[in-house]
Amino acid sequence: MFSHMMVGSNDIGRSKKFYDALFTSIGGREGQVDDKGRLMYRKDGGVFMVTPPIDGQPATHGNGCTIGFAVEDPEQAHAWQEAGVAAGGTAIEDPPGVRSGTGMSLYLAYLRDPDGNKLCALHRVS
Repeated sequence: MFSHMMVGSNDIGRSKKFYDALFTSIGGREGQVDDKGRLMYRKDGGVFMVTPPIDGQPATHGNGCTIGFAVEDPEQAHAWQEAGVAAGGTAIEDPPGVRSGTGMSLYLAYLRDPDGNKLCALHRVS
């Protein structure tokens, strides 16, 4: 029930390269930069934005925060993570794979973007 997600960046050009790679790897489009210098991505009814902080201070990542992106299958999760690493991100945590618990099985892949934000590709296993 969210309207959008937004992360801060200290280098919008670097972030555009990174997030364009992520979103195009899962069937999305490249981001558009608005008149305030923010990047915007739309996919499957969701909105993801990247912005320089409005207060003029450096962008930092939130410890304990994760932004999850729904993907169609494990192959798309792999493509997402590989595209992110190739575009300047860092693979983190366990390698991509199934995690089970509380009656659910999820296929997960994790990255940090170039500004340190923690991201996850998630596929619900049937």
